[in-house]
Amino acid sequence: MESLIKQWDGESVIIRYDRVADAWIFIAIHSTALGPSAGGTRMKPYPHLREALEDALRLSGGMTLKWAAAGNNYGGGKGVIAVPDSLDSQGRSDLLRRYGTFVHQYNGIFFTGPDYGTSSEDMDIIAETGDPYIFGRTKAAGGSGNPGPYTALGVLTSIQVVAEQVFGTSNLEGKKVLVQGVGSVGRGLTTLLRETGAEILISDVDPSLTQYLSDEFGLESIPSDEAYDRPCDIFAPCAVGAILNKETIPRLRCRAVAGAANNQLGTPGDADLLRERDILYAPDFIANCGGAMAIIGMEVQGWSHKEAEEKLVHAIKSNLSQVFQMTKADGCSTDEAGKRIAERRLSGA
Repeated sequence: MESLIKQWDGESVIIRYDRVADAWIFIAIHSTALGPSAGGTRMKPYPHLREALEDALRLSGGMTLKWAAAGNNYGGGKGVIAVPDSLDSQGRSDLLRRYGTFVHQYNGIFFTGPDYGTSSEDMDIIAETGDPYIFGRTKAAGGSGNPGPYTALGVLTSIQVVAEQVFGTSNLEGKKVLVQGVGSVGRGLTTLLRETGAEILISDVDPSLTQYLSDEFGLESIPSDEAYDRPCDIFAPCAVGAILNKETIPRLRCRAVAGAANNQLGTPGDADLLRERDILYAPDFIANCGGAMAIIGMEVQGWSHKEAEEKLVHAIKSNLSQVFQMTKADGCSTDEAGKRIAERRLSGA
């Protein structure tokens, strides 16, 4: 764990052990150059504590790029709560309240919202002790609700932009899109894709999720270990990170990648592997920024639901257009081009 922190390029890591729940809490503050750090709180069991810390560090760096590229005045941060498998419902709620107290005592250096393993209802509980530093509460509690639909809309927009680059049209009718991971965002994405006339393939490590969608909507389900090998036009990773790497990229049989998962690349060099295979990659920190943009816009800047949708679609289209233009002009990877857009704003802070 020490080596992870030494190699990290962020500002600070806050660590707490919650003895009551036997849980570890990590808050990674990657950057405050543009403003206070902000990012979701991830909550799940981890096989090894090092993996929980690694998640916090990697994800907070991705948030720095996401906020900067989107033009928001926040820095990158991430909360990770590593919980035991045995934690019951009451223990979980009590832990969330203690976590809210933990967040609150740092007086706004870190703002948080829902992420993998947490929900808007969880944010309501955290806000009991963590207010006013909690985003994404339910609408009944005065928040903007679940950010998932906005993230899904942003990913759909990204898929349409890459389709225009690769196929000469943003029309997805008849195009095969493989959605890897059909949780909250992935499922929302499949709903939006169905409206475009796309041919949708779905894959998930949880067979019950794909079975439901297959039965309900007649979508073709692909076993999780075969997803990378299945021919499709666009591959949309919407589950965990680091899934695009030297082992999986050679297996891909698609023309483009655009999805909701954070930190999709195993290493920065994997973007070059995609480019060498002529697979167009939409940088994840641009493609999946819709939920984060919408929450901040509605809860801080007073946007309406319609304004949030319009602004996130415009921002993603504009940023991806710049990325693809820069790639063609400079011969760099799309990941590098996206980082230049973010770093340009960070350097002016």
